[in-house]
Amino acid sequence: VTKQWPVKPLIAAVGSCCLVGVICEGMLYIANVGDSRAVLGRAMKATGEVIALQLSAEHNVSIESVRQEMHSLHPDDSHIVMLKHNVWRVKGLIQVSRSIGDMYLKKAEFNKEPLYTKYRLREPIKRPILSGEPTITEHELQPQDQFLIFASDGLWEQLSNQEAVDIVQNHPRNGIARRLVKMALQAAAKKREMRYSDLKKIERGVRRHFHDDITVVVIFLDTNVVSSAKGPSLSIRGGGMTFPKKL
Repeated sequence: VTKQWPVKPLIAAVGSCCLVGVICEGMLYIANVGDSRAVLGRAMKATGEVIALQLSAEHNVSIESVRQEMHSLHPDDSHIVMLKHNVWRVKGLIQVSRSIGDMYLKKAEFNKEPLYTKYRLREPIKRPILSGEPTITEHELQPQDQFLIFASDGLWEQLSNQEAVDIVQNHPRNGIARRLVKMALQAAAKKREMRYSDLKKIERGVRRHFHDDITVVVIFLDTNVVSSAKGPSLSIRGGGMTFPKKL
């Protein structure tokens, strides 16, 4: 950002969420920054059904506990979180409280001209408003753990955890991430009382008003192999599908 700032100041307003999973000696570690989500599909021995278990904590100020965290971190700023157009946002600008990038809300030198006025705060930044620190959770893998779904909020705005798990469980593995994206887009179209085919025809740049960008990765687990693995040879198969916000 420092290098690009003189010629491309808008880079200071570019940010991303990040969701990482690491498996080591039978333990699954999830690190999350932003509002992407990791969901586990677990088979229940008694019933045979596969239930959804959410493994990550999201950093979105639409969640009351996240708003409370922001207020506790910024006790001298009564406007750290604002309700704008019926949506909670940090300083009225962004929904996530943690991210990679978004330097215009982390360092004062990037919240000034020539950055666009809509990104600039009226008051000076005394300390970082957003954080890049991940929340890390641990999960001991069990033989009944079937698969993991890693997805951005664009998927979870349209499908519940259990709906996504049911789709993965009840369809072939091949192309399953693409299927999840399609099901989410169909749900988005239904909410707008339009056909999926018509939603797909909407031009780039305008689609963002109908649904958020969607990125999905599905990982299938062989926990017998994973739990005994000491090195990089893990029996894990996955597939990913991204539907960018510009498409």
